[in-house]
Amino acid sequence: MKLLIVANISKPKVRPALDELLPWIKQRVEVVGVDEDKSLPLADVDADAILVLGGDGTLLSVARRLGGRQTPVMGVNYGRLGFLASFTPAELPTYFDLFVAGKLPTSPRLMLEVCTFGPGNDDLLTASGACKAAKDRTIALNDIVMTAGAPFRMIDLELGIDAHKGVRYSGDGMIVATPSGSTAYNIAAGGPILWPTVDGICITPLCPHSLSFRPIVIGVNSSILITMKRVNPGSALVCDGQTTTNIVIGDRILIRRSDKALQLVENPNLRQLDQLAEKLNWGKNPRYNR
Repeated sequence: MKLLIVANISKPKVRPALDELLPWIKQRVEVVGVDEDKSLPLADVDADAILVLGGDGTLLSVARRLGGRQTPVMGVNYGRLGFLASFTPAELPTYFDLFVAGKLPTSPRLMLEVCTFGPGNDDLLTASGACKAAKDRTIALNDIVMTAGAPFRMIDLELGIDAHKGVRYSGDGMIVATPSGSTAYNIAAGGPILWPTVDGICITPLCPHSLSFRPIVIGVNSSILITMKRVNPGSALVCDGQTTTNIVIGDRILIRRSDKALQLVENPNLRQLDQLAEKLNWGKNPRYNR
């Protein structure tokens, strides 16, 4: 196996772990590179698999930089929650040889393509190759957020889904999330949790100026078109909490399923329900005064 290691050395425990693990890993596989500063063009690296030493944020960066390439990614969590980077450092020696042998389960995780256009004919956006004419184009594994930004006045958005257009609302913005991202910003904003295998997309308004505008889940093959009707100077489009693009009045944001998924290596020792209960502290008893 040709293995690429992505190590987030900004996390204090990663550098010592990398120094300790690297000789051990090189006895088992061919290491084709170690990316410590998120600079390698991952879509062009000749690797059979990627080992990520970091947290969920590091893995999100890898997912976008892969550009749709179907390389299995195993995440070892040196961060906090670890929904995506599901292996602990202590588990790596146990599971690494299974990973190398291709014997660990792999889950295809839905990714979203987001394309930004200036004002124009919305009908053109329904074409399959519409994003080739976009002024900005990227992919996201977790979520796409339209946020009000400074000076933090309400903004106006118009939401269209497939052929249904013209629903306008005011608020602080909107979140469009995948099942993988449903436990991130989406859940904090009151959106639903989606099972990773559900073919759905969450649309969650941020502080809508209407008590009746609630989060919804739509089919994964639907297209979402959001038109910016009124924005602030600091209004922005944020992908996976990591890339930020300024948005202006008249911009149209087209969001739909990417034709490539992330091949995420899953921890066979974890069950989704148990993971949610553990990470989100479900079912914990009240802390009584003694």
